[in-house]
Amino acid sequence: MTVAEVPTSGNQPERTCIGCRKKGQRSELLRLVADASGSSAVLVDERRRMAGRGAWLHPSESCLALAIKRRAFGRALRGATGTAAVERRIMAGPNAAGAPVAAAPTVQPESGSEI
Repeated sequence: MTVAEVPTSGNQPERTCIGCRKKGQRSELLRLVADASGSSAVLVDERRRMAGRGAWLHPSESCLALAIKRRAFGRALRGATGTAAVERRIMAGPNAAGAPVAAAPTVQPESGSEI
């Protein structure tokens, strides 16, 4: 196969899922990072902007199960093993990241003169 025959995925970068070890477009995978506070928790980086080393996972229960079975989180994220946030995100379904978040109520500072 020549270089011209190799299928490309456009301009999207490819990443490898830590569960199934298959390559996929970056937009198809969840980016995971280790919690920066020093705990062993793994966080889902929805915006793909958090600092630190990232790992990629298909948002499916089967890939999550494979990653846990293979202990892939600890290797990919240097000791991070707490997968509760990842499990919640995957179990919530594919629209969990795109669901609108209720706006926080506006809090006005107290001036001290109102009673």
